[in-house]
Amino acid sequence: MNATRAYLPAVALLLLAGLIPVLVAANTVLNFIVFTLIIALAAQGWNLLGGFGGQFSFGHAAFFGTGAYATAILQARYGVNAWAGFAIGIALSAAVGWMIGYLSFRSGLRGSYFALVTLAFAEVFRILANASAFTGGAAGTLVRLDMRPENFQFASRAVFVWIALALVGFVLIMTIAIGRARFGAWLAAVRENEDAARALGVDVLGVKLKAITLSAGVTGAAGALYVQYYLYLDANIAYGAWISVEALIAPIIGGIGTPLGPVIGAVTLHGLGELTKLFAGRIPGIDLVIYGALLVAAIAFAPDGIMGLLRKAQRRKDADKATDQNVTEGTL
Repeated sequence: MNATRAYLPAVALLLLAGLIPVLVAANTVLNFIVFTLIIALAAQGWNLLGGFGGQFSFGHAAFFGTGAYATAILQARYGVNAWAGFAIGIALSAAVGWMIGYLSFRSGLRGSYFALVTLAFAEVFRILANASAFTGGAAGTLVRLDMRPENFQFASRAVFVWIALALVGFVLIMTIAIGRARFGAWLAAVRENEDAARALGVDVLGVKLKAITLSAGVTGAAGALYVQYYLYLDANIAYGAWISVEALIAPIIGGIGTPLGPVIGAVTLHGLGELTKLFAGRIPGIDLVIYGALLVAAIAFAPDGIMGLLRKAQRRKDADKATDQNVTEGTL
């Protein structure tokens, strides 16, 4: 029963979000939802490595861009089916994650050193993609428009909302399962103290490699979905710092190391960003100001994010209820 209850918030959230395309047909709203879910998916990938494993990355764009470029190039240059290209893009992202992890963790890099190495890899990939004719160079890669389901293209944006929700939901449930499994305990042990975990018999290198491979695959799925929705990609989109920053900030705002944190953080960031644009006008960079303000506020007043605030409120409510019950029993 307790195991089932752990999944109820995730299921309820997905069901409610899935009703939005039925109730709202405005393309602006659906575009916002799809983009927010793509960011949430990338943030979930980061959270698996940074939140659960404690290995902070500044370069998840390397995985996002690899999934995106693989999917786009396979379709545009080689005529590979979009669904197959999507799966291959995820696999290649996972492989790149394993490679970066092996080179980094095998060398003993951790903390800020590991974060800077991931940032360096993302920047190298961006420069190579921008200069290479294979990726389309600065002009980018354009996927041919062919609105058929077998091409992973749909006339209705609502279908993309449901697909994005399915991916986010799958990762959400997978993350909850990992947190309750032995692998989750190993990740927590590595996050808290690698030396102590190694002394207890945990395969630290193996755990971290599994974490970064899984993290890269999830973030690569976000990149592949981005390409299928927008049908265009260039180096600054694929490997730009923007996606690394958003994938990092969303879990911090929502609640780092929690299953729902990245999703709540992504919705909060982009929701407030759009509301600010609505009331303040399309001032260039105004959304970045909001992101920065939220990050500072979270670090200063809510280091455990929105999920941490909700847990504190629930504990306070339970404590008040227990106090009232004790008072009532004492009176009787």
